[in-house]
Amino acid sequence: IAEIELPPLHPTEPTPATSALMRQLADADAFVVVTPEYNHSYPAHLKHAIDQANEEWHAKAIGFVSYGGVSGGLRAVEHLRQVFAELHAVTVRDAVSFHAVWEHFSGDAGPLNPDRSSGAAKTMLHQLKWWATALKEARSRLAYTVS
Repeated sequence: IAEIELPPLHPTEPTPATSALMRQLADADAFVVVTPEYNHSYPAHLKHAIDQANEEWHAKAIGFVSYGGVSGGLRAVEHLRQVFAELHAVTVRDAVSFHAVWEHFSGDAGPLNPDRSSGAAKTMLHQLKWWATALKEARSRLAYTVS
């Protein structure tokens, strides 16, 4: 999503960029949302990107990686769980969270200690794969509809 140039406002008709995003979302069975936390929530540009689609999120699995200061981005994740519930997506319980993110990364060099987060990542990805598989099978058997 970060590489897609979205329009500044939600258009009545999809732009080429929005259409491309919607196709990518429709084709996927699961997503990992990576978000910082700013002022106890997630950034506006992430909400704008999420809001470009609707049905494409239905009955899809969502996992989270968050980062920030003391909370490690967990307050942003809690807000996003509410947004994705409204979009009929299923968020997995466990997340990967980097508290005091500046202590975990050094520029473009990647994580300073990859083993610190690998357990949380494996757990979250296992849950994500389980839900993605279950939801894909369910969608293939019965169309997901919102009345």
